[in-house]
Amino acid sequence: MAERLKLDIVSPDKLVLSDEVDEVVAPGSEGEFGVLPGHLALLATLDIGELTLRKSSGFEHVFVSSGYAEVLNDKVTILVESAENSRDIDVNRAQAAKSRAEDRLSRTHDGSIDVARAEVALKRALHRLEVARKVH
Repeated sequence: MAERLKLDIVSPDKLVLSDEVDEVVAPGSEGEFGVLPGHLALLATLDIGELTLRKSSGFEHVFVSSGYAEVLNDKVTILVESAENSRDIDVNRAQAAKSRAEDRLSRTHDGSIDVARAEVALKRALHRLEVARKVH
């Protein structure tokens, strides 16, 4: 059994992170789950949320949008629409997105708003802001 996990976080346009970690905790679509070295093979869908990485130096927090996680032979591959390390999140941009989404949701009575899309935008903004607060 390996002592560490190889982790790759990949979005459509780039390799967001490639590192060795002790543990990965991911926002699964059916609930949060953790992966330690020696974990059985797994393919899981991910929800919008926070990916927590435990390393000997401490914890790192990464915002991830929906996607997939694959665990195979002590390697975790995270394939997501987008991902941002907590220190890279533009808090002003996330706050503006939150305000826009809240504004759209407040106007649902006129029928011109795609409610599901506005709710997803709000969820993304709230999770990005939460992860941004965890900068060391």
